[in-house]
Amino acid sequence: MKKINLAVIFGGKSDEHEVSLSSATGVIAALNKDKYNVLHIAISRDGKWLVGSDAKKYLEIGKKHGIESDEVKNFLKDKENALGDFAKGKIDEKKIDLVLPILHGPYGEDGKIQGMLEMLGMKYVFSRVLTHALAMNKVKAKIVVERFGVPVAEDRVIDKSVDVSMIASEIDFPVVIKPVELGSSVGVSIAKNKKEFVDGVKKGFSYSEELILEEYVGGREFTVTVMGGDEAEALAVTEIIPVASEFYDYKAKYEEGGSKHICPAKIPENIEKEMKKHAVEAFNALGCKDLSRADFIWDPKSGRMIFIEINTIPGMTPTSLAPEAAAVAGMNFTEFLDRIIAYNI
Repeated sequence: MKKINLAVIFGGKSDEHEVSLSSATGVIAALNKDKYNVLHIAISRDGKWLVGSDAKKYLEIGKKHGIESDEVKNFLKDKENALGDFAKGKIDEKKIDLVLPILHGPYGEDGKIQGMLEMLGMKYVFSRVLTHALAMNKVKAKIVVERFGVPVAEDRVIDKSVDVSMIASEIDFPVVIKPVELGSSVGVSIAKNKKEFVDGVKKGFSYSEELILEEYVGGREFTVTVMGGDEAEALAVTEIIPVASEFYDYKAKYEEGGSKHICPAKIPENIEKEMKKHAVEAFNALGCKDLSRADFIWDPKSGRMIFIEINTIPGMTPTSLAPEAAAVAGMNFTEFLDRIIAYNI
């Protein structure tokens, strides 16, 4: 069988650059080399494109020394932007058959890279442009999924023109403060009083022009991975128990031992079915393709369940939440990647 020339794009200009490198490292290591010629494409933090051996070297140096290190800066100093080579659909004289974008956050998970790929006539894995754009915008994603019966928390949106003190006098605490278009809980905080609110808004605005102020709903945190070929299928529900933080923030997500994952979650069967149902509804409502991961809060005391957000390119290290759920379904990481790629061949 002819090997597939699979281009893996990683890095990017977002604050989730290093998360992308971690995901790409895991993905590239797990890809079946008997099936794929893996072609590396790196996008540096300042937007420089590197292809082939240069991209591979960038990944190695970045993981070893850190993206802001002198080693990375020296490596990039004399490198030219290789976007032209990529636009021709060739790397190392191989025509690209399929692109696997392992990019998180803005520029990678918001439809921008997908739009570029479509303009170039190149096939790619995961959802299409509009789906990524809607899913990345927490406000619009909630509007869409609620229209299809998925329960959400009440919210309001503010921009930098607001009087923060006045807003603080109008809202009920606690309140969740989130940048409208970022992932990995970057810039997210929970304010229990006016001071925390003012500090949280200031922090949020350092990442985003708009913030969503969301009603705080206490309870347990869960995530549901959905895979989709002809039909969307929800995998096991995973409970997330933050250890390093009060909630599942960036620290809890990415620090070693920052959180515990229980998969499958120990919850009543009717709750599991309801959560899976809502995860598939969100997947279909937003037009997701191949893979998504929807996050939920469930309060056992009140029985209330709410959708938090959906990830259209979830973390893809072997120990990330989506691969963990796939393992419970009987797929190792290599088989999990094969299945996602097969949807596009």
